[in-house]
Amino acid sequence: MPRRHARFALLAAALATGSLLVGGCASIGAALQSSDSFLGVVTPYRVEVVQGNVVTKEQAARVKPGMTRAQVRDQLGSPLLTDPFNSNRWDYLFTIRRQGAEPQRRSVVLLFDGETLKSIEAPELPTEREFVAAISTVKPRGTPPLLELSEEQRKALPVPAKAEAPAAASAPSGPAREYPPLEK
Repeated sequence: MPRRHARFALLAAALATGSLLVGGCASIGAALQSSDSFLGVVTPYRVEVVQGNVVTKEQAARVKPGMTRAQVRDQLGSPLLTDPFNSNRWDYLFTIRRQGAEPQRRSVVLLFDGETLKSIEAPELPTEREFVAAISTVKPRGTPPLLELSEEQRKALPVPAKAEAPAAASAPSGPAREYPPLEK
């Protein structure tokens, strides 16, 4: 009988150890999925996936109904999807997954009537500056420098001094050259 109890105890210990290991693996997996690092030390590498065409607010503003397909392609590039069954629809899709930044997905649909653009269906698109800030993993410190002066700052600038008129051209020095005529 004691041998039977030993086997039972050994089996119970093995089951308890196995359940702890499986539970530990599950919590590690949950920790890796919820954040980008494991115990704040190891960060697994994740491949950056960028697909499609980036369409910003500035680009979409340059595209107007009535433009030809060639003009639209010049402004936005070739569409990611063209429906073989509906040649009057162009889809510009964009997705990005980047470590340290929120994933993004946008879809811009252009509908044509023959060769001319009929309508644009687009969500609220970011500006170029907003897009770059959204995908950047390096966050700027402080306020960005001003790149343009206000009207008050322009008025406060000193007036530049006027340049003096150039001195009268003096006669050329050295021997005078005579060239033969170009035509005979």
